[in-house]
Amino acid sequence: MRKDVRILLVGEPKVGKTSLIMSLVSEEFPDVVPYRAEEITIPADVTPERVPTHIVDYSEAEQTDEQLFQEISKANVICIVYSVNNKKSIEKVTSHWIPLITENTDKDSRVPLILVGNKSDLVEHSSMETILPIMNQYSEIETCVECSAKNLKNISELFYYAQKAVLHPTGPLYCPEKKDMKQLCIKALTRIFKVSDLDNDGILNDNELNFFQRTCFNTPLEHQALEDVKNVVRKNLIDGVCDNGLTLKGFLFLHTLFIQRGRHETTWTVLRRFGYDDDLELNQDYLFPPLKVPPDCTTELNHNAYLFLQSVFDKHDKDRDCALSPEELKDLFDVFPYMPWGADVNNTVCTNDQGWITYQGYLSQWTLTTYLDVQRCLEYLGYLGYSIIAEQESQAAGITVTRDKKIDLQKKQTQRSVFRCNVFGDIGSGKSGFLQAFLGRNLMRQKMIKEEHRSYYAISTTYVYGQEKYLLLHEVFPDFDYLSDADLACDIVCLVYDVSNPYSFEYCAKVFKQYFMDSKTPCMMIAAKSDLPEIKQMYGCSPLEFCRRHKMPPPQSFTCNTAAAPNRDIYTKLTTMAMYPHARLRCMCTCNRCTFCLCQNFLNSELLQTVRAKLYAVVLRRHVSQADLKSSTFWLRASVGATVFAVLGFAMYRVLLKTR
Repeated sequence: MRKDVRILLVGEPKVGKTSLIMSLVSEEFPDVVPYRAEEITIPADVTPERVPTHIVDYSEAEQTDEQLFQEISKANVICIVYSVNNKKSIEKVTSHWIPLITENTDKDSRVPLILVGNKSDLVEHSSMETILPIMNQYSEIETCVECSAKNLKNISELFYYAQKAVLHPTGPLYCPEKKDMKQLCIKALTRIFKVSDLDNDGILNDNELNFFQRTCFNTPLEHQALEDVKNVVRKNLIDGVCDNGLTLKGFLFLHTLFIQRGRHETTWTVLRRFGYDDDLELNQDYLFPPLKVPPDCTTELNHNAYLFLQSVFDKHDKDRDCALSPEELKDLFDVFPYMPWGADVNNTVCTNDQGWITYQGYLSQWTLTTYLDVQRCLEYLGYLGYSIIAEQESQAAGITVTRDKKIDLQKKQTQRSVFRCNVFGDIGSGKSGFLQAFLGRNLMRQKMIKEEHRSYYAISTTYVYGQEKYLLLHEVFPDFDYLSDADLACDIVCLVYDVSNPYSFEYCAKVFKQYFMDSKTPCMMIAAKSDLPEIKQMYGCSPLEFCRRHKMPPPQSFTCNTAAAPNRDIYTKLTTMAMYPHARLRCMCTCNRCTFCLCQNFLNSELLQTVRAKLYAVVLRRHVSQADLKSSTFWLRASVGATVFAVLGFAMYRVLLKTR
């Protein structure tokens, strides 16, 4: 809605333009009327629409044509004043003033016109019979008002209609020739209907109508008022009411009726509440509310946003199979001006056996969009009507901006739920297979993916110590010389090499040394295609030795060439390392050969468990007497025993280390 309104009065000399302005301001007819009144500003608090209004007079005697043209170009609405007792001034409306205004205004931004018949106190008849054909001829004419500056008849109404013509114009909504709403208006109201239809059954029931009424007008409708509205629709439209609810046809009919009866401010109130501007396009301020994201911070959906998206999913999952078929997905995005998700989304998130996006995959895609492009997420939530349905100030209320990653490292804990893993590797190393395996697709299913539908992202959930987290995998294009900041910014790095290709590991080693060796980002080496025979890598040292030198976990064997869905343990390990980068886990394998695993096995051995159980039994069951506890000999023996146990444990560790 405009922040102010500028009204220009034009017309032939002596028709009473200046008198109308002065009568409005002083509320009495002036004894002396100047050639031209100075520009007057009416404050917002005294206007019906609560908008400052500027009233500008024109005088042919005091102003040039150039000044007139400038005023026409600045005006929001133009009142063409004629005298009801002067036929020549009426003729000049069509022969001079309307053509002049048309020539000096932009064709794309039509300025509304109001015909003002002044001096109605001097005649007994109305001029409307003469004016109606003119109104029918020119669609830019909003209305016609007959008034009298002398007895103050319809003076306030004149300027109210002028203000209304700017703030609630008929032009964008209605076509007088067709006597129907314009297509843009129908499209906007159709979206509003679908957003308001909370159960997606094609009708607005009483609860939905009341919610709609409260949302737009801050007050619910009484039961009788609701019935009266539905009865009006029933009388005029056969299928306007169904199952005692308002259908889309009935909803559109009501707004057509409002416009035809001059109550188009009702329709505009609805449109503006749902984010539309004067051109019936969704306002940029509505779609993109301000949201500040500092450097090194990420964006995630909060609990309320996930609840809203869950309700949207449930609303469109008509067959209740926890997946969205292509028809259901199309219906969900019907309130968008375009289809936001392409075929690549099906290869970015989890799908069912039919290739339909599951509930988990649906939430994952929203999480991905929020993380990578929060402005796009705000736009999408705006199309779905998040701020209206969730009763929030804007879509920004559904976004959480995480704290700086440096603070997470300092505090050694994080509150984030989404972790990014950038996957590096040479061409043919198995990066794409690694991403698709995360979504539960083995090699056989991956071969069915078309190249044009390929995705460089994969996102799903993993569980770390009972907490559900999102892991976002991003396949980085293997161009060593052109790695961007986005390629390097992540929570964990995954370096993938092909065990069957002797030259595959070299790329991973170079990337690590060039970009990550001195960084605090944890890295993991993935030995992909482990189902194939392992070939010695043509590098200065083996992948295992490389990982030891750089204090990385040993290479993790991985293959997606399995009969069932590939194992997901490795993705849990990645998420754990991303959550706790400060931990610097030395080993995450289960090989039973490395020192870490042997020590772990010793600590978990039956012998050690028995000794530990005996000690617990002595302490917890209080087999030690009070006399023993007071004896210095007892504590000396206990100290010696603990020391011997520690020495033996360290000696065994050294023996195992030498053996390894």
